[in-house]
Amino acid sequence: MLDKAAHENFPVAPFFVPRAWRDDLMAVYGFARLVDDIGDGDLAPGGRDAELLGLDPAQGDDRLAMLDAFEADLLRVFNGSGPGPRHPLLRRLRPTVRRCGLTPEPFLGLVEANRQDQRVHRYATYDELLAYCELSANPVGRLVLGITGTTTPERVRRSDAVCTGLQIVEHLQDLAEDLGRDRVYLPAEDMKRFHVTEADLTRPTSSASLRALVAYEGERAGELLNEGTPLVGSVHGRLKLLLAGFVGGGRAALRAVAAAGHDVLPGPPKPTKLSLLREVGATLRREG
Repeated sequence: MLDKAAHENFPVAPFFVPRAWRDDLMAVYGFARLVDDIGDGDLAPGGRDAELLGLDPAQGDDRLAMLDAFEADLLRVFNGSGPGPRHPLLRRLRPTVRRCGLTPEPFLGLVEANRQDQRVHRYATYDELLAYCELSANPVGRLVLGITGTTTPERVRRSDAVCTGLQIVEHLQDLAEDLGRDRVYLPAEDMKRFHVTEADLTRPTSSASLRALVAYEGERAGELLNEGTPLVGSVHGRLKLLLAGFVGGGRAALRAVAAAGHDVLPGPPKPTKLSLLREVGATLRREG
């Protein structure tokens, strides 16, 4: 599972961060990947994860039952007196939680986001989508601040803007894949405004109207990244480079979407390594 970290828009725990941070970041990433794989139905066949969580292996395809069992096992991470968690990825998370003084709330938010994915497949308004990102994306940034011991109210606000922007970028890149899961993260009010229907999302290539809509949502994501960018200038050292990587990765992804003419249906437009480095460098110069 952790090999998926290499395929994100920016490395989750790059080589230059201190070893302790890297271990903690990968522990949190392992949690986040597992809960997403449960919610997306992407677990390895055979029901091994269900068995580890105390369920019958046949329940491995019951996403809500799996999420409930996973949440119960997660709470064992924070229970100092009871039995420890069953799942090895949660056992790996326990030292990180204790060392960094992390609270359950961000982890529970990520579980709830995946529950929401089981019952909510469309979003009527942009505000509804932002509320979803509050669960599905923003906890990750808060956990990074917690791991690095740099949490302040202002940094949390900036981090939330970056994480929501990154989530919207990812939604744009994965438009076709998400539709295959019967999920549409384009707000219905915006689709109506741009005269885009769900039938337009099933085509091999994007119509002019869909391209215009993707460009519009990309601008919104870019504004969120800009709003959050001062977070980079508020820290120092290798953390500054890590956060610049997250922001630069989002901007490079947006440039890749634009370079594809905002046609995301043939496949997710991905930034090149050179583009990524340029955006990270530009972010550092701007916030240095």
